[in-house]
Amino acid sequence: MAEAARLVDQLKRAHDGDPWHGSPVKEILKGVTAKEAAAAPPRGAHSIWAIVLHMTGWRNEVADRAAGKPAGEPVTGDWPEAGDPTPVRWTQALAALDAAHIRLVQAVAAMSDDRLLTPTNDSRSRPLGPGVTCYDSSMASSSTTPIMRGRSRS
Repeated sequence: MAEAARLVDQLKRAHDGDPWHGSPVKEILKGVTAKEAAAAPPRGAHSIWAIVLHMTGWRNEVADRAAGKPAGEPVTGDWPEAGDPTPVRWTQALAALDAAHIRLVQAVAAMSDDRLLTPTNDSRSRPLGPGVTCYDSSMASSSTTPIMRGRSRS
């Protein structure tokens, strides 16, 4: 399997398929209300909403890098403010995450293996690990806040 195809498969599995690490992001977020998403976990951990915005920003940043833009922080910031936690805004945040996922999958799918393995326009040292695909598993795991652990999944 070509490297780009393998990464596309991992991205799709992590977002809404059958990932190696457990539940996909969409399954974890299914049924989470705006109130639950905005709730601040103990000890200063990020809320579910903050994690969704963080994941969205970094998917877009990686897609931008694939298009040749210099590496940097996401346009929206590393940890953007969630703002007013309304149900409409939560639905928009989830839709933005889905759109960023699709954009990233399309960017990776369009790359040749040679281009995929070429370092990005980044003056920093090369990142450790395969990036977004493994990052999803850690972000999804951190979404298992006490709020989420108390919810039943069917």
